[in-house]
Amino acid sequence: MSDATKRPLRADAQRNRDKILAAAVRVFSEEGLDAHLDRIAREAGVGSGTLYRNFPTREALIEAAYRNEVARLCDSVPGLLAEHPPAEALRAWTRRFIDYATAKLGMADALRAVVASGGDPYGDSRQLIQSALTALMDAGAAAGEIRSDIRSTDMFAALAGIALTSSRPDQREQAERLLDLVLDGLRATAPHPA
Repeated sequence: MSDATKRPLRADAQRNRDKILAAAVRVFSEEGLDAHLDRIAREAGVGSGTLYRNFPTREALIEAAYRNEVARLCDSVPGLLAEHPPAEALRAWTRRFIDYATAKLGMADALRAVVASGGDPYGDSRQLIQSALTALMDAGAAAGEIRSDIRSTDMFAALAGIALTSSRPDQREQAERLLDLVLDGLRATAPHPA
């Protein structure tokens, strides 16, 4: 049965799946590819059978956990824009982006194993993240809060650079400073050449 024809999960089953995915990110980030799936099940508060019913292989779990992190990051945009002015929403989202990058870095070995087995955990993640960032920047420019002459692809490159150099947990303060630097440069204070 394809994903498109699967019935939605019951609320309790969805909660269990979400707990498994969150635990998988934590455990794979801490232990890498050597992480035991039984530990993930225990951390999620579910039985091993529940984990294996949802994710029959280690690779399926790793890929789903990564894709879930991308979805959480991108799906946060409407809520952030509803709760905050656009520039503040962008600032909050960039912090979430660094959280995502930190999780991705922690899962690097596990993700490489998925790729080596023929999987494609990254799929359309770049496009999804770019679209989320575009929505935030367009809202900020429309509100006159951020510069309109900076492309979202430029901002994505800056965020990727920060993530590449400062996404380890012990580098969080540096990442925060770099994010502030980039976001301060986006502030709409004076006309900039187009």
